[in-house]
Order: sequence, then structure tokens, then C-alpha cells
Amino acid sequence: MNDPRYPIGKFERRDSLRPEERSAMLDQMAAAPARMRDAAFGLTAAQLDTPYREGGWTVRQVVHHVPDSHLNAYIRMKLALTEDVPTIKPYDEAWWAQLDDSKTTPIETSLTMLASLHDRMLRLIRSMKPEDFQRQLRHPESGTMTIDSLIALYAWHGRHHVAHITSLRERQGW
Repeated sequence: MNDPRYPIGKFERRDSLRPEERSAMLDQMAAAPARMRDAAFGLTAAQLDTPYREGGWTVRQVVHHVPDSHLNAYIRMKLALTEDVPTIKPYDEAWWAQLDDSKTTPIETSLTMLASLHDRMLRLIRSMKPEDFQRQLRHPESGTMTIDSLIALYAWHGRHHVAHITSLRERQGW
């Protein structure tokens, strides 16, 4: 691992997925809540408040960030399914991570939220018609994106942040 910011590598955008690729990514999304729970299991308060890298978020902030981010993804998918190329509102994830709830809330709150959210999101995605995966939204910073590109991004995103925690645990011998 050369760059602790990207323990599994940087995201590589995909705008269209083959059905077998999409299925594999949905499996990764389905596994993300349990993997996040396992990654954070048994950590003390001091360990939860340890940054995963110098200048990075604490483990606690990472755990809270993932459902914050995936909730935005879920809403964006619903907008793309119900509107014609909606322009979505970005949010400043770094500022969100500095809010008090990201620094003090017990991680169980967000672990439960992530599991429930992924249940809903995956039910939505698995109910979609093949043509729905190419429905689009417009992100002011990233441009036009498909629902397939969101699936690819958030399958990577969950694994990315779990790896932040597991790589810290490995480096620290936790």
C-alpha cells in the first residue's frame, strides 16, 4: 500500500456495467454493512478516535461517513429514476465529518443505519428494469452519471472505507 488514502486503489469510473459485473458489485454492496461492522468490532473509544492516517478522519468519522454518503447515493438513484436527468446537490463530506454527530455518536447508530439503508437501496436496485441502469443524473462537479456509475462508485466506496479501518488495525496490531 503506497498511499494510505487509497488502500484498494483509486476509483475507476464505469458508466455501463455488464449484468455479471453489476451483480458482483451488488454483492459487494450487500456485504459492506457486515464488513464495516467486522472492521470496527471491538475497538476501544481511543481506537475509534484514532485517525486512519496522518491528517485523516478518525475511525469513528469514517464509520459515520459511509452511511452519510450512501444515503446521498440512494436519494440520487431515486431522483434519477423519477426525473429526467436531475441535477443533484453535492455536499461537502469533509465538513459533514467535522459536525458533532460524526465525532461523538456511538458507531452502532451508523452501523445499523448502513445495514438498513443498504437493504432499501438493494431492494430498489434489484427491482429495476435493464434500461433503468442507464438513467442519468447531473452532478455539478462530476458531470453526467448513470445509475450504473453510481453502483460502481458505491460498491468501491464501501470497500475503500472498510480498508481504511482494516489497514489501520493491521499497522497498529489491533
